[in-house]
Amino acid sequence: MRETVPFILAFLVGVLAGAVFFGGLWWTIRKALPSNLAGVWFAGSFLVRTAIALVGFYAVGQGDWRRLVCSVAGFLVARLLVVRLTRSIRMEAPLQCS
Repeated sequence: MRETVPFILAFLVGVLAGAVFFGGLWWTIRKALPSNLAGVWFAGSFLVRTAIALVGFYAVGQGDWRRLVCSVAGFLVARLLVVRLTRSIRMEAPLQCS
């Protein structure tokens, strides 16, 4: 049991990193498209989201490839969850690109 705890924690950190990454992407799309500075929104968001994910992977990996695999698996599970959740949320107003 004690041997599996680090892998479960690595998976959970991956889920958290994925939720921040893909949830942040969804939020950025909703805020950036109507903005005049969409490029700045997307570039800044990408840098912040990627940094958070990489720091999470680095911290949880601790040189063990098995922990890294568990965290990446959690990251991918979070992607599936965020896609499913955001599909069910209706937009208040349709986004218009001009």
